[in-house]
Amino acid sequence: MSFWDGLWRGRSMQFESGSAASNSIELTKRNPSVSLTQQGAATGNLRINLSWQMRTSDINGKPRGSGSLRHPFKLFKPDVVQAHTQGVVNVDLDIGCLYELMDGDKGVVQPLGSFFGALNAPPFVKLSGDDRFGSPSGETIYVNLDHRESIKRLLVFVYIYDQTPAFDRTHAKVTLYPNNGPRIEISLDERAPQARSCAVVSIENIKGELIVRREVKFVYGFQAELDRLYGWGLQWGRGYKTKTGGR
Repeated sequence: MSFWDGLWRGRSMQFESGSAASNSIELTKRNPSVSLTQQGAATGNLRINLSWQMRTSDINGKPRGSGSLRHPFKLFKPDVVQAHTQGVVNVDLDIGCLYELMDGDKGVVQPLGSFFGALNAPPFVKLSGDDRFGSPSGETIYVNLDHRESIKRLLVFVYIYDQTPAFDRTHAKVTLYPNNGPRIEISLDERAPQARSCAVVSIENIKGELIVRREVKFVYGFQAELDRLYGWGLQWGRGYKTKTGGR
């Protein structure tokens, strides 16, 4: 077996075993749902994080891995460019959450309009600030699962605020960090060049069991279109953000 055969075989084996080694569950089309209740993870604060990076090939104008034959060890040095590099691209991905409580109360938690929610009072969903430049920490929503009996359903979504659609040029990922058990990852890996919003993951209380389900449904509008798709029935108007960092 040649050196190259061993190299690629080793890389393949590494990726195949990655999920188990990193203590994570990846929700895919083939495996779209998981029960927080059965995982013993339906208590405490559930942290939901959005993070993203730009696709390197779109920035450099050449495919990833070019020149690797002349410099084979560049394979082991990933070329990462963060989305907050303003000279390259101007992207503002935001995370939000539609909620419906058992008492019929409905609403949204999102940076747009400064609807940041509350953790220890209804809706038991809170957004921790607004990251506008794609920092490594991203944006985070917290859900107080100690009040799970009050929560009927949640829909976590991501949208591009007031900028050129760029879902096809970003590596975006939403990760759920339960109080117990493995984290749950959902990648926005489908190409949707003109989409401005994406329903990413739903959390539904079904007879006392909390079910997390991958959605990953892109739409070409904003929250009102997501509302119609999932039947929330809210009234929507134009919202704005306060200016930060000269924007």
